[in-house]
Amino acid sequence: MKAYELLFFVDPALDPETRLAVMKRIDNTIAEGNGKVDNVDEWGKRKLAYEINKLTEGDYTLINFHADPTQIAELDRVLRITDAVVRHMIVRRDDQE
Repeated sequence: MKAYELLFFVDPALDPETRLAVMKRIDNTIAEGNGKVDNVDEWGKRKLAYEINKLTEGDYTLINFHADPTQIAELDRVLRITDAVVRHMIVRRDDQE
């Protein structure tokens, strides 16, 4: 299993239940591929560099996890079709194994 980090943000006006549902969906997708979430870091509300979908702020979350490289495409697909996630980025971490 390889180490990855996922950074995503949602609209800060979303209710906590929707944010929790997004986190649960990400956790389930990682777990279905026999991956393991190492750390979840809630960054909170941050100002965006430029306006995206009429938003000037985003509620950021950073997730460090281990997963099989073949499962990353499925996680990316799930994040793309999740309406609450405005933008996301998955990066392989070579400094952790």
